[in-house]
Amino acid sequence: MSSSRLDSSGPSGSPALDLDRTDLRILDQLQRDGRLSNQELADRVALSPSPCLRRVRRLEESGVIRQYAALLDPARVGLGLMAYVNVKLEKRATARGRFAADDFRDSVERWPEVVECCATTGDSDYQMRVYVRDLAHFSRFVMDTLLRHPGVMDVRSSFALQRIKDTTALPLDHL
Repeated sequence: MSSSRLDSSGPSGSPALDLDRTDLRILDQLQRDGRLSNQELADRVALSPSPCLRRVRRLEESGVIRQYAALLDPARVGLGLMAYVNVKLEKRATARGRFAADDFRDSVERWPEVVECCATTGDSDYQMRVYVRDLAHFSRFVMDTLLRHPGVMDVRSSFALQRIKDTTALPLDHL
């Protein structure tokens, strides 16, 4: 694998970035452990610290590296139930001239239970990944928050019974 090119602009519309093998090794290592010091990262990708830091900064500034975060274990912070919630919205504009989707997206940003929300194709308009303490907490979220949203027409939920794979690392072998 020589130099690769990301073929399309990302969601932010940013231009594609040329990534070589060293960039891909850096990304692989940082996805495994975002707390690596620059020296540790440089050692793992066979670079000296200064060029390694320049490459990481370029990846950050270009938006390839979006952010760094600590990944928490939901059960250890009291969030024992994960649900996937499919939401169908009204298609008509409101009295204020806004569509339900506009208000819904704004509302989702304020709901702490929702850790991911994607617009989808198919029968639903959105799919959300929701973490709550228990079934009672989920019931309150759906009944008091989600179903009270004026644009929500239908809600379908599925509960995760067992986590088979849970990773934040993106596959890079296609580059």
